[in-house]
Amino acid sequence: MRDSAHAVQQTVSRSDVLVIGGGPGGATIAALLAERGRDVVLIEKARHPRFHIGESLLPLNMPLFERLGVGEEIKTIGMPKYGAEFVSPWHPAAVTFDFANAVDKAFPYAYQVRRSEFDHILFRNAVVKGAVAVEGCRASKVAFNAGGAEVAIRHDDGREENWQTKFVVDASGRDTLLASQFGMKRRNPVHNSAAIFGHFSGAKRHTGKAEGNISLFWFDHGWFWFIPLHDGVTSIGAVCWPYYMKSRKTDPETFFLETIALCPALAERLSDAKLCSPVTATGNYSYKVKRATGRNYLLLGDAFTFIDPVFSTGVLFAMQSAFAGAETVTACLDNPKQANSALRAFDRSMHHGPKVFSWFIYRVTTPTLRDLFMGPGNAKIQEAVLSVLAGDIFRKTPLALRLFAFKLVYYARNLLNPSRTLSAWKKRRRMMHESPAVSTPV
Repeated sequence: MRDSAHAVQQTVSRSDVLVIGGGPGGATIAALLAERGRDVVLIEKARHPRFHIGESLLPLNMPLFERLGVGEEIKTIGMPKYGAEFVSPWHPAAVTFDFANAVDKAFPYAYQVRRSEFDHILFRNAVVKGAVAVEGCRASKVAFNAGGAEVAIRHDDGREENWQTKFVVDASGRDTLLASQFGMKRRNPVHNSAAIFGHFSGAKRHTGKAEGNISLFWFDHGWFWFIPLHDGVTSIGAVCWPYYMKSRKTDPETFFLETIALCPALAERLSDAKLCSPVTATGNYSYKVKRATGRNYLLLGDAFTFIDPVFSTGVLFAMQSAFAGAETVTACLDNPKQANSALRAFDRSMHHGPKVFSWFIYRVTTPTLRDLFMGPGNAKIQEAVLSVLAGDIFRKTPLALRLFAFKLVYYARNLLNPSRTLSAWKKRRRMMHESPAVSTPV
């Protein structure tokens, strides 16, 4: 039984929509719904600005910034990113894909950003548009009822509230609040990776227009990202198979530096650099949720699924799902008779993005896909692949036939080299089923 002093602190509040999580997805949908006159409450467990990984954006983020009215603010904190460089120890030279060569030439660049600054801009924008934002506030449980839902919330200072709301948007990211509560979260059965990362000062960058390009370095145990930020700091991270993370016998910093040494091309770019942040490791990187909607709720971005950060899809997927989610919530609240069809349509849209990206993600460490990336062939097919790398998969850009042709080339090359293909398949299965040693931040 609660003591009387604690009971006095517990209050009940009401809203049309309660958004759980103040990252890009949550802040975006809160801004869009508040702009439409909805009574929106946005809760965030931390306090902005706060650190977050995932600093590389995609060109198709750019029109979303303009629609939110934050394009100029993002520009002030962004390092322009005109392309993506791929570096392989099994190939003689690096290859750069320029976004300007995609099917739609209208989006030739994106930005690299510090997520603390970027997320803060989106969070403030939601407040400017009329959302009530509450930081240092964590949702612990959601109980759905005929009128919507009751959400149990606890503030940093110990105060507790029960929020009555008509609709819940779960944008809680990797916390996956509703998916965990309902037992819907599953480890991805065909992909399993872990990551370790940190920030460096003094890293060697390319010159001129290519300075802000992201670089991807393959190595024996996975791949590295190299993300230049506007303040001179460079984000470096390794995404590895679990068996490799399981081999760690030292502290995270030592292990990270030893891992970098296994990739000579990256080690050379960091030869004069100094680590300027703590090193963080995460495991259980890939998961998915059975469905993205239910009665009076929907899931956005990482609260629904996360596969692998290799193509920098996280922020785009979160924001794109927020735009679709705003339409869905509006339909559900304005016309309850159409709610089921609106929720089904949203659920289908949430499966689309991961399905397109996952084909490439699942194969990105295979010899055949590396060969195709490092030796681009047919120009029309290359345009389509570039469009995927740019994030242009949510519009009606004509990519289907070209991507189908790319996949045919991939499978044909596999058939022409059956022993290598079989060896790579066996290696992937063996590595995927190893459990990572690190499952929480350290």
